[in-house]
Order: sequence, then structure tokens, then C-alpha cells
Amino acid sequence: MPTLGVFFLLTLPWLNPFSFGPTPAVVPWLFSMVCAGAVVGIGLAVGTRQGTEGWVRAFVDSWLAAALISAVIGLIQYFGASDVLSPWVSGTGLGEAYGNLRQRNQFATLMAIGMAALAWWVVQGGSWRVAGAAATLLALGSVASSSRTGLLQWVLLAVFAAQWEGCRRAALRRVLLVAVVAYGAGAVVLPWLAGLDPMNSGAWARLRSGDAACMGRLTLWSNVLHLIAQKPWFGWGWGGLDYAHFVTLYPGARFCDILDNAHNLPLHLAVELGVPISLTICGAGLWVMLRARPWSETNPTRQMAWAVLALIGVHSLLEYPLWYGPFQIAAGLSAWLLWREPGAAVNSAQGVVRGWLIAPVWNTLIATLLIATSGYIAWDYWRVNQLYLGHAERTSAYRDNTLEKLRGSWLFKSQVQFAELTTMQLTQDNATYAFDLAQQVLHFSPEPRVVERLIESAVMLGRDQDAAFYLNRYRAAFPVAHAQWTADSVRYKAP
Repeated sequence: MPTLGVFFLLTLPWLNPFSFGPTPAVVPWLFSMVCAGAVVGIGLAVGTRQGTEGWVRAFVDSWLAAALISAVIGLIQYFGASDVLSPWVSGTGLGEAYGNLRQRNQFATLMAIGMAALAWWVVQGGSWRVAGAAATLLALGSVASSSRTGLLQWVLLAVFAAQWEGCRRAALRRVLLVAVVAYGAGAVVLPWLAGLDPMNSGAWARLRSGDAACMGRLTLWSNVLHLIAQKPWFGWGWGGLDYAHFVTLYPGARFCDILDNAHNLPLHLAVELGVPISLTICGAGLWVMLRARPWSETNPTRQMAWAVLALIGVHSLLEYPLWYGPFQIAAGLSAWLLWREPGAAVNSAQGVVRGWLIAPVWNTLIATLLIATSGYIAWDYWRVNQLYLGHAERTSAYRDNTLEKLRGSWLFKSQVQFAELTTMQLTQDNATYAFDLAQQVLHFSPEPRVVERLIESAVMLGRDQDAAFYLNRYRAAFPVAHAQWTADSVRYKAP
């Protein structure tokens, strides 16, 4: 059955536990894109033979299944038993839970998406008792995540339920009540069962204590606003935030880590692409939403789609879920559900025609490009990964002269340059090349190893002004690493 294949293809990206360096997020994203391409291909092959209802149910079932399975994984992680299921489950410490998404807020958002899908299932006539058990598991998973974003999302779901007519259904009210009770009870019981202090762990405790001053979002956003003020029209360039953060000396508090995302989508667009582009994109999105009037929706499928977009949207104001494959797919599917003719019945064949067959050529092109491009990227990434393996671990074709064979990679050129810079022996003969290379790599990853090579090569070349410039920024950005490097340098030079 085609929808069964769609179900698995949409579920697996949330559960994929496998990744490898040098850029761990690449492998899960590629896997998601291959799955998305296969889904588009199935849609093209099936065409009108499969009603829209089957597709919608496949979407909902995949979100719900991924959330429930991830909740079980999260609870296993929370109680410190993740090693038992390695490598199929990502390892965590006691009291931590993030499923195989490797980040607590992404895990919490999946729990909330699962709850939105569960609400749709109940409205379609599903058993409220079964749904109540599922809601309990999702609530406990969200509690285990200790995510403040997740807590906010559950409040948002309650607001949606109160606004939309679905809450007037007795079955859905019971399920929501069960979820609320389970969340409250879990906030106390889960830490106690894990041997933790309920008052000093979980989302409530994190709300009370907040983050360290230099790690908080207010500090982060103040730094980003300062950077926006430096280049408001065209920004620092796509991918330029981490470099901009490193080279800038702020008048106030500084976010004390590498900053490669503004943790707020409008701010991120503004700092990298400029305020006009950010206002245009965000303004267009807001205009579409206001014109669609989601608060007036009565179709359960469209309500669910709006809920999923809202959950991802709230998360995008605090982090960057849309940089990850599963959330890109979820947002795309939700947009497709809303793009169908407003108010169309869930089983309308016309919805299929509009959704899948309005342009068969485009469907074919999209599916082919997603799969073929992902395959090429995966091959190139696998090649570059050889640089980050020991000599004996490399495949025979790349065991010798590895760097020379991989210089031609244009997709992962920065990763190749990083490997070259951090493994080369700095000498007077290659100091000029190392200095130029370090300046390029600094835009890719302004971390201590790169900065140290940049300063050392500048000193070796007698470029004292450049050395002082980067030394001041190294001291400001990484005071601990700078102090250790300075101490090591003194010991090395001591007679």
C-alpha cells in the first residue's frame, strides 16, 4: 500500500540515530531529503488512485508514531539506560532526554507535534482511552526533555484547543485533561524516580534559575542586534554570523560561545541577509497568516496543519528547527495541507489533483533532484570524512595523499581547509599560506585552534598589527582557552 511506504519514509527521519563528522548534522539532513524525495516519487506514481484522506492519515500517523517512539526513547535516556540500546539510541546522561534528535528543544517540539496529531486522531473518532494513554506518554516525554520551549508549546496547544471547536468534543477534552495531569504529575514523579531533586530539575527549575548570563538568549540577542546595527542593509552574508560574532568587540556582555545562529529566525535573516530581506520574508509570512485567519478554521486537518506550523514557528523564535530535515518536511507537509482548496473535504480527489498532479513534470523534477543531489552530496561528504579518520581507518582509495585527492571538493571545501590547517606543521616557509588559509577557515569555524594558527602565522610573518587584532578578539571570545594557550606558550618557550 503506497501510504504505508509514505508512513515509514516520514517516520524514519525523526528516529535516525546515525551520524558522523566532520559536520554531524549533514548525515541526518541528507537522510531526510532522500526520504522526502521518495515520498514525492510515490505521490507521482500513485496519482489520483490514492485519495487525500490516505495521505493525510499517513502524515498524521507518521508524526504520532515518531513522537510516541521518541517518547519511549527519551524516557530510557532520562533514566540513564540509553547505553543498553546503543547504537540505535543516542547516549545521554541521567536526567537528560532528547530522543535521536540530539537536542532537547527539538525533542520537545516533536512531542508537541505528536500531541497535535493525536488531537486530530481523536476528532476523527479515535478512542479517547487509547488517546489518553498516548497523551500521557507524550506529556512524560516532554517533561523528561526539561525544555522550557516545550512547556510553552503545550500552553499554545491548550490555547488552540480552546479557540477551535474541537475542544467542545467531550473525547478531546478528556484527552487534554489527561495530558495536563500527566505533565504536572510527571514533573514531580520522574525526577523522584530517577533519584533527582524535583525542585532543581526539569523545565520549571530551568525557568526559575535561567541560564548563565553569558549563555542566555537575552545576551545572545543583544549581540545580534549590535551586529545588525553594524550592517543593517545587506547583513554579514549567509553563514557569516559566527565570524561576525568573533571579530566584534561588544560594549556590553558577550555571548560566550561560537554563535552560528541568532536563535530567532527574523533576527537571523536580518543579521546575515539584511533588515530589508528579513522584513520582506517575515512580513509576507505574516500577511499570508492574517489573510488565512487560522483562528477561524473549522476543518480539523487544517487546524492540525496550522498547529504544527505554529509549534515550529514558536520554536523558530527561540532556536532554529528549520535547519533540520524532519522539521523542514513537517513544515512543508503542513503548508501542502493548507495549500489545498480551503475547506475541501479530506477525501476530495480534487485535493490530490491540486497537490500531486497539478504539474507532474515538477513532481518528477523535485523527486529526482532531491534523491540525486542528496546522493552526490552524501558521496562527497563521505570522501571528505576520510580526512578525519586515522590512516588505517580510511578506505584504500583515500589512504595515501588524502588531502591532495580531496582538494577538489567544492561542497565541503571549508571542511577540507579546516583539516589541512589544523594538521599542518607551521614553518617559516608555509607561514604565508597558513595565514591566508587561517583567515578563510576563520569564516567557517572561528574556534581556538583556528585562531591560534592565525595568530602564530601572523607573528612568524612579522604582521604584528594583525596578530594583535586577532589576539584581542581571542581573549574576548575564549578567555579560558586563551589563558591556557598563553600558559602553554610560555612553558614551551622557557629554557
